[in-house]
Order: sequence, then structure tokens, then C-alpha cells
Amino acid sequence: MNIVIFGKGFRSPRQVNLTGVMAGLSIVVVVALIVSAGFMVGSWHASRTASSVSLDELQGLTGKLDEQRNSINTIRQENEGTLDALSIRIAQMNARMIRLDALGRRLIDMANIDDGEFDFDSNPAVGGPEEPMSAGSNIVAFEMLDAMNLLGEQLSNREAQLDALESVLMNQNLKDRVYPQGRPVNAGWISSYFGKRTDPFTGKAAIHTGIDFAGKSGAEITAVADGIVTWSADRYGYGIMVELNHGNGYSTRYAHNLENLVSIGDEIKKGQIIALMGKTGRATGPNLHFEVLHNGSQVNPVKFIRESTK
Repeated sequence: MNIVIFGKGFRSPRQVNLTGVMAGLSIVVVVALIVSAGFMVGSWHASRTASSVSLDELQGLTGKLDEQRNSINTIRQENEGTLDALSIRIAQMNARMIRLDALGRRLIDMANIDDGEFDFDSNPAVGGPEEPMSAGSNIVAFEMLDAMNLLGEQLSNREAQLDALESVLMNQNLKDRVYPQGRPVNAGWISSYFGKRTDPFTGKAAIHTGIDFAGKSGAEITAVADGIVTWSADRYGYGIMVELNHGNGYSTRYAHNLENLVSIGDEIKKGQIIALMGKTGRATGPNLHFEVLHNGSQVNPVKFIRESTK
């Protein structure tokens, strides 16, 4: 390949003859120079114009990504807070249901109701067609909260009703246990009634303040109501005596005992054995002198004995 070079410094054109390897290298050098020049021009132009636009767009995209990330975190925290609130609410309602079940069982025992009528140990039978709920987690969450709030109000109403019923039953049960009823002896017969009679020691008319039950020495004497022992010792005329205070103005006395089995301050249950029959004090033989007092005055015990047999 021949290359002709023209220039002012040359008196006549010069001719360079390139052949083989030298021609290839010359072509490579020329192409490299052209590519480098184009790259430099493009870089300079980009730095003057396009690069600033790309940075602004990149910053805008970065800002949007941050906003979306913050929005996602906010939604996640709100959902976690809602789930926590639902969990706490469910736990509270579950505790109340357990309490209601326990209360129901106590009421069944107190009212002597058949266990099959009210079964608190199994889930109640339910039925009915199902309606699909609308889509959307937020809608479902709000509907769940409304349903749980309504259920909470219903639970509160049920608790109030059961508490009132429990109070009535307990008061009734307590009244039955502290109200003197029944015979104070399991074996024996009434040998003297309440009221006027002839005194067995003087032969004169006198007022008998209780009922006498004749029986065997050592026979068991039982309390006719719950109470507290206010006397357990010898008393003039009564011999060895036990006195119980039952509250509501009622008290009972058990006299002429062979031996007392309780002490002052003891808490006594209805039907509990408190003494053994004897003939201490003014007694002609083994018997129990039984008195019922209301507001400090002796009343006829026959009424309370008969009420227990109705």
C-alpha cells in the first residue's frame, strides 16, 4: 500500500510504501485514534448535559422507594397492633368464659339441677347457613372487632345475671342453714312441751321455756343450724349446756348434757354432733332440754321442728 504525504515543509510530495505488517498496524492505530476521540467527545457531552438529569431522576426514585418502605413499615406496625389487640381481647373473653363456666357449675350444684340440663363441659351445638364475608383484611378486622365487642357486652350481661342468681341462691342456702330446723336428737321422744306445766320438783305451775327429749344416756345431740358456740359449760338449772348463735337474732340451747364436745368460739355446721345426752342440772333422768331463742326471748321450738318435716 502506498501513502502520499503532502506538506509545506516538503518541496515535493513524498510517497510511503506500506506493505504487510506495517499496513495492518497503521490501520489499527488510525481506528483507535478515531474511537478514542469519539469516546472523549461523548463523555464531555454527557458531563455537560445528560449526567445531571440522570442524578435527579435517581434521587427521585430513591425518595419514592423510601416513602414506600416507610408506608409498608407503618402498615405492618398497624397490623401487628391490631393483632395484639385482638389477641388480648380474645384472652380476656376466654378468661371470662372460664369464670362463667365455673360459676354455672357452682349454681348447678347449689340448685340441685340435673347435670344433663346445663352442660358446661362441652361446646354448645350450633347451626345455620353461612354467608361469605366480604374480601379485604381491614374490613374483616373491623367486623371481627364489632363482633367481639358485641360478644363482650353479652358476656357482661350474662355475668350480671349469673352473679345475681348466685347471690340469691347463696343467700337462700345460707338462710336455710342458719335458720333453726329439725330435731336435735336422732333417737328419743318429746317428754315435755313448751309452755305451762307442773314443775317436776316443786309440783307447782311453772313455765317450761323449751322442749324436753327423753332418751338414753350418751345419745348424740346435733346442731339444728350453722352457728358459733357462745357457751359450753355448766349453768344453773341447765346443768352442762351448749349455746349456739346462728345470726339473724336466732340462738339455740342444748342442756342437761352428759358431756359437751365443742368449745366456745367453735364454728358449727348443721347436723354436727355437739354433745351427749345426760341428766345434769334440774333433770329427773337422761333428757335433752332444747330451747330456741329469737332476739333473746324463748319461742316455741315445735314450730321449727315441724317446718323441717314439710
